[in-house]
Amino acid sequence: MKNNKVVIIGAAESGIGAALLAKKKKYEVFVSDYGTIADNYKEELKENNIPFEEKGHTIERLIDAGLLIKSPGVPDTAAVLSSLNNEGLRGVSEIEFGYSFYAGKLIAITGSNGKTTTSGLVYHIMKTAGLDVEIGGNYGISFARILTERNPEYMVLELSSFQLDGIQKFRPDIAVLLNITADHLDRYDYDIMNYAASKLRITENQTQEDHYIFNGDDALISEFNTQLPIRAQKHSVKTQDYLHGITSKEDAKQFEISIKGKHNLFNARCAVEVARILKISESDIARGLATFVNEPHRLEVVATIGGVTFINDSKATNVDAVTYALDAIEGDIIWIAGGTDKGNDYSPLLELAERRVKALICLGKDNEKLKQSFERYIPVIIESTKVSNVVDAAIDLAKAGDTVILSPACASFDLFDNYVDRGDQFKEAVLKLK
Repeated sequence: MKNNKVVIIGAAESGIGAALLAKKKKYEVFVSDYGTIADNYKEELKENNIPFEEKGHTIERLIDAGLLIKSPGVPDTAAVLSSLNNEGLRGVSEIEFGYSFYAGKLIAITGSNGKTTTSGLVYHIMKTAGLDVEIGGNYGISFARILTERNPEYMVLELSSFQLDGIQKFRPDIAVLLNITADHLDRYDYDIMNYAASKLRITENQTQEDHYIFNGDDALISEFNTQLPIRAQKHSVKTQDYLHGITSKEDAKQFEISIKGKHNLFNARCAVEVARILKISESDIARGLATFVNEPHRLEVVATIGGVTFINDSKATNVDAVTYALDAIEGDIIWIAGGTDKGNDYSPLLELAERRVKALICLGKDNEKLKQSFERYIPVIIESTKVSNVVDAAIDLAKAGDTVILSPACASFDLFDNYVDRGDQFKEAVLKLK
């Protein structure tokens, strides 16, 4: 660094966490956001005497920085980053910044789908076993924020491709890559190979002392594994390892697993592999698997009304995640989908939708691509921009034994603040039916 000044672009959880850690480490910090900073984050900045700006960037105030930290929500194509790059200032992620101050063991988990569930499950098993562990990253609390309070012996990080884009020396002791399917392609020139390359960065600094757990059935991961100079010890998890359940090495009995669905059996198998690398006992693994409660908005059962089950799967923002969700449901389905399309190819869903979905309710401002994709496969397709209308339509279409599932396959930003807001509004509308 040419000086002690740290500039942070983006003032959501990641950016604020970085600002707080930089302040604690005695850097001169300035935070800049193109939009409006949320009130709770503004209060934190004020309480910690960290100067900031919102609703635009003052380039003259930013270019003198010794270090630029970029929030994951800010695309590399943002004008402010182009201007700073032209001045020779390139950004790192908050994950990279936090790593430079962390002294413990890192378990980093990424993938297009399942990374929150797997991260939570790994953390829960480790906590159940009595280890000193924290969880953060894309999971909800930034890595940097956690490090302002303490340096745990173990750290579980859920990582998005956006966070991995900004690493330099970041090196997890255990890396987990769950899958790579089309997602966020609008940030990667609509090229899945660019997106996959970002995901594989989780391995790039690992050494022979480290471990790399990956989906052995994923063709794209396999292709990259042969092309890249991966030095970590490889652990492939394949369908035969979990299809009929996961067996304890202690007593040859199958583990009881609290979460449902074939995809979650895979997630659990990866979590078990992490636990075994860490030499956690089979009995502690069993307790963790049986008592884990997943985060909201992931195949979350909201209520059963008149024999109709309502499920909130708002976090399913790509086609692959929806495939897992629909496949996990028994009986006929009323499917609620739609939002901001991210370059989706719906063809992998067509056969499943034709066989299982009796009605599609589109929840979005522009539903043409969704409707055109499924009009030959689903007999009833309607649309609305109001959650209450969507839920009313669903209960009218459903009969006892059916499942109504919000599993959007799209981002939420056309009508909602985020996927949490979308899921919360859905749950509220469902519970009003009771």
